[in-house]
Amino acid sequence: MADVEGPPQGQRVRESRRSTRVPLKVMIKAQGITEPLTCKGETILVSLHGALISTAVALGAGMRIVIHVHLTGKRANAVVVHVDPEQPLHCLISLEKPETIWVAVVATR
Repeated sequence: MADVEGPPQGQRVRESRRSTRVPLKVMIKAQGITEPLTCKGETILVSLHGALISTAVALGAGMRIVIHVHLTGKRANAVVVHVDPEQPLHCLISLEKPETIWVAVVATR
């Protein structure tokens, strides 16, 4: 078996992301699809594929939810993919379909 050498100490490995993460605080409502739950929350980081959110009620990993963004009026199905064990009210969600639901898009001429 060959040894695999990692990057030299002090060098960061650049992560490959599907889309850019943007810090953005918008008010949301999470509603359970598979479990009876409705709670308020807000985004911390957003992307086309999901978000890091903070909620008033702890969500569980694997939980299927609908996110309603108050600012845009848009809704999207999502799944909770990770719950921070040190901050159980913070979790990562993945949108079922990549889309911009977080901000209103303004058309310019």
